[in-house]
Parts: sequence; structure tokens; C-alpha cells
Amino acid sequence: MCPADVRTDGGVKYARECGGLKDVYSYISWAVILLPAVLWRWSLPSLPHPQPFEMATTYRLYFGPLMVGKLLQLSQNKLSTTATLKLKSPKPIITCSFNSLSPKEVLVFDSIKNAIFWPETPSLKSDFSLNDTSDPAHSTFTILPRKGGGSWQVGDQLRVLIRICDFYGCPKKSGGDLLLARLHNNTLHAGVAGHVVDHRNGSYSAVFSLLWEGQAQVEVTLVHPSEAVSVLQKLTQEQPDRIYFESLFQSGSVHETTTCNMCLNATQQKVCNYTDLSTGEPWFCYKPKKLDCDTRITHAKGGFREKLTSTEERLFQCGVNMKISIPASGPANISVLPNSKGGNRMTVKTRPSGYYYHGAWQALDGTTVQQFNSTAISKCLKGKTVHIYGDSTVRQWYEYLTNALPDLKEFDLQNSKQTGPLMALDFVNKILVTFRSHGPPIRFRRMPVSQLHYIANELDGVVGGTNTVVVIGIWSHFSTFPIEVYIRRLLNIRKAVVRLLSRAPGTLVVIRTANPKEMTLFESLTNSDWFSLLRDKVLREIFKGMNVQLVDAWEMILAHHLPHKLHPESDIVKNMVDVLLSFICPVATNFKRS
Repeated sequence: MCPADVRTDGGVKYARECGGLKDVYSYISWAVILLPAVLWRWSLPSLPHPQPFEMATTYRLYFGPLMVGKLLQLSQNKLSTTATLKLKSPKPIITCSFNSLSPKEVLVFDSIKNAIFWPETPSLKSDFSLNDTSDPAHSTFTILPRKGGGSWQVGDQLRVLIRICDFYGCPKKSGGDLLLARLHNNTLHAGVAGHVVDHRNGSYSAVFSLLWEGQAQVEVTLVHPSEAVSVLQKLTQEQPDRIYFESLFQSGSVHETTTCNMCLNATQQKVCNYTDLSTGEPWFCYKPKKLDCDTRITHAKGGFREKLTSTEERLFQCGVNMKISIPASGPANISVLPNSKGGNRMTVKTRPSGYYYHGAWQALDGTTVQQFNSTAISKCLKGKTVHIYGDSTVRQWYEYLTNALPDLKEFDLQNSKQTGPLMALDFVNKILVTFRSHGPPIRFRRMPVSQLHYIANELDGVVGGTNTVVVIGIWSHFSTFPIEVYIRRLLNIRKAVVRLLSRAPGTLVVIRTANPKEMTLFESLTNSDWFSLLRDKVLREIFKGMNVQLVDAWEMILAHHLPHKLHPESDIVKNMVDVLLSFICPVATNFKRS
């Protein structure tokens, strides 16, 4: 991390303000406080053991000001006013990295590499031609015959072959395109997501489960050509700080604004280190010229900067090569008959998490998803506390509940509705619902730094129990950073969930996955479905095997007929909340914890 690796010629590392020691008095203060700092910091077994110079800085910041002041006063009395010691200007050595992981985190990363593997995409020459890239208009999909022949039946597996061609109509020879597939019936308001397999030779397969009788129509969408994925990969590698943040520092009438991020180049100027001591989550701001690091009062999204060529930008054109349907080379729909053996037997290997039928989500994991009106919601949540942590996609659930329950009254905490924290209480039914946004990076408008709380730390403060529900949704604000940043954050949350379930095993923990969204050039470079898909895969792997429930937002939005949106429309949100409430108040005979 940035300041953690900034060393001066004296070998001292700052934990709060980096850039070097200025005078001999600082050397005296460091020498005197180093030993007690080491002893104090190592006496805290709950925190990871830092390096000695980190301990010294922490001790100096929180416990040593008075003692250091006295020492400096004594030193000044003893040193000659005419004799001065000229110190050589420090030359910081920066080994700052956005994608640094601890040895244990590296082991986890290695274990999930296969899950997030993406086929190699073509390297782009500076003078590449758009005509040589994937073109949805010249590409096609074909429904393959039923295995064994005969008519399609409920429970069968439908396979579709997709062939990608360039703008000349020539077949592509490599994979790496981002494709989405859906099977649907608009009359029945039915839909299910397909599973896409990349054969890495320009052809793909989409696999669907046949789950209802009647017509079923195939829809295949090219989200990004493989060449666009190459650009997104390059952006993440070369410009991980293309989204930057700002903080306001203020003391009296003096105020300054500086740039902040998960990693900063400390060779430009001094930096303030706000790394969380409990989780180790890094966060830095450039130090104001006139103010101390402790005068920081707000956090906000600063802006967006990227360096793309005009040709590269043409890979992200709405209506041309971004989120465009691929035509069928023959029939695009089939007729599905009832299963001749009765029931809804499925033999597919890639089973979806659920599907829509008559507009309602039907889960396939053993959960009976019930339909909840206001009365049923109040009955289900009576006597319960629901804590919601994360980004705006789960804040939607908080807003849904407060709108659906007339007796659930919001407290005016004098906070922004966007950033929170938010709280609502139904006093009669003893229902408490809260929302708190996750810690940085978070691209909200200005918010007090006092409200920047990490989910893992919040979970450690939850008592838990059978009447406590914890909802977590965190993914969207991590899309521009290397995947290691997201892995580190989820591992911290996972450890906190393990601690929570250890002390209060009756607590219900529900996690919302990522989801596809609308695409523009800006959205593609900051929140592309390709970024979201990789984070969705990581989240599933990290929480796999734990006693938590997943609300599969990815499939619930992909399978629905409504447009993809970061914040899905109310019909989809209602289905998501119905799944959540079905976890909280299950039908006993059908419900199973994963």
C-alpha cells in the first residue's frame, strides 16, 4: 500500500502523513515513542500485527501528543540556536499497488481463478480496423435438434449454437465475446436465463432449461465484442484510478480539497493514510498544503478520466456493437409439451437458480417463493430487525419496505437519502429496518467521513439472533478496480459473517448478487456487464458453502422482459424482496438452508 511502503532515508514509515521527516526534533520524538508503541500495539491480539514503524505512528497519533510536545520543548532548550543540522531531502520509494493481496488472500485468489477465467482476447494494434471485430448483425444463432429426436418437453435441455462473425461476414477464429442469452414467453410472462459456453474458436453454445409448456423464444445478445473486452482489461491494468475521489479538509475558515483513492502516487506530494486498522482496507488522500490529515470532513466522487483512442471508443457503440441482439439463422422459438413421464424432471447440468412464470419468480433451490402484500410483510417481519448494508442496489430494498408498510416510519437522521444511514421503525409490530452504505470506494455525492463505515466492522457490532436479518449487497462501486480489490473486501466481510454466525448462529444472512445494466460508453468503461459478471462470479465463490442465502439478482434481471438497469424496475425489486421474505418466513416443509 502506498504509505506503507514510503520510507525515508532514516528508515521511518508514516502511518498518517507520508513524505519524510522535516527536522531533528521529529527524530527525537520517534526514537522515544517507538518502544512503548511496539508494546502497546502488540498487546491488541484482535488486530493484525503491523510493522514497528506503523505502531509508532499509531501510538504517536492517539496517545503521544502531550509526551512528544514536552520532549520537543526540552530538546529545543538544549540544542544551540545557532547550530543547525541540514537534513537531506527524503526520496520516497513507492511500491503502491491496487492489486496487492496478503499471502492468505493470494491462496484464495488462486483457488477461484478457474471460476473467473476469461478466454484470451485478441491484442489490439494501434491501427486495428473495426471491420475485423465482432459484428452482431453478421453473427447468427441456430437452435439445435432435440437429443434423441421427437418433440420438446418440459424438463428437456435446449441447446443453441452461436457463430460470431466480423463486419465482413467472416467467421471469427477466437473467443472472448461477452454474450447473454434468455428464453422467454411474453404471453405467459415467463423467462429463464441461459448458460453460455465459449468454445474459444468463434463459436458458442447457449444452454436453456425448458420449464414451462407452450412457446419458448430464444434471445441472444452481444454485450461486448472480444476486442472491447481487451480494452476493458487494458483499462483496469493501466488506469485503475480512472474513477477518483475527493475529500474536503477544513479548520475554521481554512478549507482545502484534495484527491483520494485506494492508492496514490506519494512522489507528487505527501499523503494522508486512512487505512482501516481493523480490516486493513486501504484509503489515502493527498495531504492539504495548510491543514493536517485529521481535518478531513467529507468524502465524494471526484470524477472520471480515461485515455482511449477514437478507434477504441468505436468498440462501444449503442446500436452497433454493444448490447445488440444477434439474429437467428432459422426459427427462434420452439413449442414445449408437458413431460410425458409427469412432473418437471430436469436432467440439465447447468441448472438455473430460478425462472419467471406469470411474472413471479420460481426458485429451483428448494425455496418456495411466496407473494407478500403489505399485511403479509408486516406479519413476517413482526419482532424482527433487518440490517441492510451495501450500495444503492440494496438500498432499493429498504425503500421498497418503507413504501410497502404504512406503519414503518422513517426517522429523520438528517442524512442524505442516497448515502444514509437510514432507519425506519414500526413501533406497534416492533419492526426495525436500517440501511448503511459500505465504506470506500463509494461513488456517492458528498458525505461525512464519520459515516464511512466498512461492512465487516458493522457486522462485528451486530448482536444477532433468530430475529435478526442481515442483508449485504456490494459490487457496483468496485468495477473500475482490479479484481483483487474486490476479493480483499469480500474476504473481510466473509470473516465478519463467520464471526457473527459463530456467536449468533440463528442470524439470517442474505447476500444480493451483481446484475446486468444499461450500457453507454461511460457506463461501459466504469460499470460494464463484463466487470459485473466477474464480480458476480467472485462473490459466489467466496461465499460458497457458507450458511448464507443468495438472491440471484443476475438471473432475476436477465430472465425478465424489462430492460436491464443498475436499479431494476419495481416489478423485479418486488420479486427480489419476495425471495428475501421467503427466506425470513419460509414454508417449513420446503425450505432448506444452503
